[in-house]
Amino acid sequence: MADKIPVFLINGFLEAGKTEFIKFTMEQEYFQTEGRTLLLLCEEGESEYEPAFLEQYRTTALRMEEIRDFNREYLSALSEKYRPERIIIEWNGLWNQDDLCGGPMSEQVLSEKQGRAPDYELSLPENWEIYQIITIIDGSTLELYLGNMKSYLGQMLRNAELAVVNRCDNISNEKLVDYRRKIRAMGQNAMIVMEDKEGDIPQSALPEELPYDLNAERIDIKAEDYGTWFLDCMDNPERYLNKKLSFAAMVLKRRGMPENEFIPGRMAMTCCAADMSFLGFVCKGDPKELAPFHTRDWVKLSACVKLEEREEYRGIGPVLYLESIARTGEIKEPVSF
Repeated sequence: MADKIPVFLINGFLEAGKTEFIKFTMEQEYFQTEGRTLLLLCEEGESEYEPAFLEQYRTTALRMEEIRDFNREYLSALSEKYRPERIIIEWNGLWNQDDLCGGPMSEQVLSEKQGRAPDYELSLPENWEIYQIITIIDGSTLELYLGNMKSYLGQMLRNAELAVVNRCDNISNEKLVDYRRKIRAMGQNAMIVMEDKEGDIPQSALPEELPYDLNAERIDIKAEDYGTWFLDCMDNPERYLNKKLSFAAMVLKRRGMPENEFIPGRMAMTCCAADMSFLGFVCKGDPKELAPFHTRDWVKLSACVKLEEREEYRGIGPVLYLESIARTGEIKEPVSF
C-alpha cells in the first residue's frame, strides 16, 4: 500500500447511519492523519458534514451526482487537484457496488437504471486501492429490506470486512439471530456488530439453537441443516475443533490445488436466484483416495475438524481431515437462508 491511496468504502441504504459512522470514525485517534482526506458523497441524507468539522479533520467533501462519475479519468483529476492521503466514499445503496469493484458496467444494468448504452467504464485510478468495505444497516428497517431489496444487500455485503447493524432496540433476540444468519450468508468474510442504544450487543447474548448435537460422537449434518452448520462453523470454529462429522457435498477441485486437497460444499442462494455462492471448507486427504473424484461429483464424507492458518480464510479457519469418502446422489435443492 506504500504507493497506493487507501479507499474506505462505506455503504448502506439512505438514512442507515453512514454519515454518523464516518464522523464518529474520523474523530477517533487511531483514524487521524496528517494529510488531506477526500470524502466523496453519493447521496444526500438528513445528516450533514458541518464546514467546521471538515476543516478540523482536513477533509474536502465532494458530491458525486451519478454513478458514472466513478470513472478513472474524473477520479484521477480529483486526485491530482486535491492530493489526498486517503479517500472515503459514502456510497449510494441503490448503486450497484459490483460495477465499481468489478469493472465495466453491464449493458443490462445501464439500460435498467439509466436508459442509455454503456459508453464508459467504472474504474478507480491505478493508484487508488480499496482498503476496507464497511456496510451500515439500520436494524429497525432490515426486515423490510430483506423482503424487498435483498439483492442490493448482497452487493453491499459480498466483499465487506465489517457489517454494523445499528438501532436494534426492541428487536427480539430470535429475530437478531435470524438477521445475523442472513447477513453472514451474504457477507461471509464480514465481522458482524449489532448495536442498540446501550452499545454493542455481545454475540454470546444471541445463541442459536442448533439442529444437531455438538456433543455427539459423530455429528451427522443433514442436507437441510448444511447452511446452519456452515455458518456456525465459520463464526465459531473453536466449537468444532477435533469434532468428527459427516455430510453430503459436491466436490470442488480448484486449478492448482495440491493433490491432497479439495473443497466439499454446496451451492447456496444467499440473496436471490441470480446470486449463488459455493459454501465449503478445505478438506485434506490421501491423494490416492481423492484421485477418482472430480469437480461436480457428489460424495458422502466423514472428516475431523482442525483449525489452521489458511489464505482462503484470511487467517485461521476450519480444515477438514478426511476419514472416509464415497459417491452419493446429487442434492438438487440449493442451500437457502
